[in-house]
Amino acid sequence: MRYLLRRLVLIIPVLFGVSVIVFTIMHVIPGDPVRLMFAGTGATAEQIQAMRHALGLDRPLPVQYVNYVSRAIRGDLGQSIHFKQPVLQLILERMPATIELTLASFIIALAVAFPIGVLSALKRYTFIDYIVMTGATLGISLPTFWIGILLIMLVAVNLGWLPGFGRIDYAVHLQRVTGFHLVDSLLTWNIPALKNILAHLTLPALALGTATATFSTRLIRSSMLEVISQDYVVTARAKGLRERIVIARHVLRNALISVVTLIGVQIGSLLGGAVITETIFAWPGIGRLVIQAINNRDFLLVQGVVLFFALIRVTINLLTDVLYVWIDPRISHI
Repeated sequence: MRYLLRRLVLIIPVLFGVSVIVFTIMHVIPGDPVRLMFAGTGATAEQIQAMRHALGLDRPLPVQYVNYVSRAIRGDLGQSIHFKQPVLQLILERMPATIELTLASFIIALAVAFPIGVLSALKRYTFIDYIVMTGATLGISLPTFWIGILLIMLVAVNLGWLPGFGRIDYAVHLQRVTGFHLVDSLLTWNIPALKNILAHLTLPALALGTATATFSTRLIRSSMLEVISQDYVVTARAKGLRERIVIARHVLRNALISVVTLIGVQIGSLLGGAVITETIFAWPGIGRLVIQAINNRDFLLVQGVVLFFALIRVTINLLTDVLYVWIDPRISHI
């Protein structure tokens, strides 16, 4: 409990540092958000100045920052200049789509990486191992946006197997319960909607999960090779235990320490990668929202999204450290 409390307290300076950095960047880059709001409307200089005063943009930067932090502590991240809605409301509305995409990508990545990584370790320095490592190196080298565009052109456009954009067809009716389309379709037992949602989810999840799958495969293989030659593994085999029991109980479990670290890092990376993937596939999540906010110079929305991502990242890191003890009881956090 002392460790958890100490880590929770450390979240405060991390979020403070993130808020300072993003606030400074958004206020020093060129462009006036108020002028963008009135672009093409023929607004006078007095109207623009009045709006700048209403938003507090005519005050010194330190005063603006203090006001922003004081509101953020109370859960008020301000109002989006472009969307004319509270920032927190926009984030909560788009959050289910991003979480759904990230989890689907992560499940695909682990479903591919674990069996292939274990197989590559067990067949080390064979033809199978060389093929797996070549494919993993190629997968890491390919950028996510290129994979996404390739999938759209090949699967969606040329073959027409799956849709290439959006989260669900407009003609498909789905009753909103939780905001998570997959969950809502199951709760309402809407099978046509479920099939349509899975069809839309497949391509962006594959594009986003490819890099994670290939990187995880390499790490699982190297972790397995490091453990498989240990004395306790040799002893377990000498006792006459079956090979699958040796691999499952002694090799794989001890190799999971480094893999769990990867899992925590990769979930955060998937959230960051979702910005590009959601833009390519027109996925209505937080990643696409922040791109729209940047293009419209909506600094309050950008600040809110970045703080939200930072909070998720530090929370995932905390949960990763806690999982260490569950996997290996010999580890203790002092």
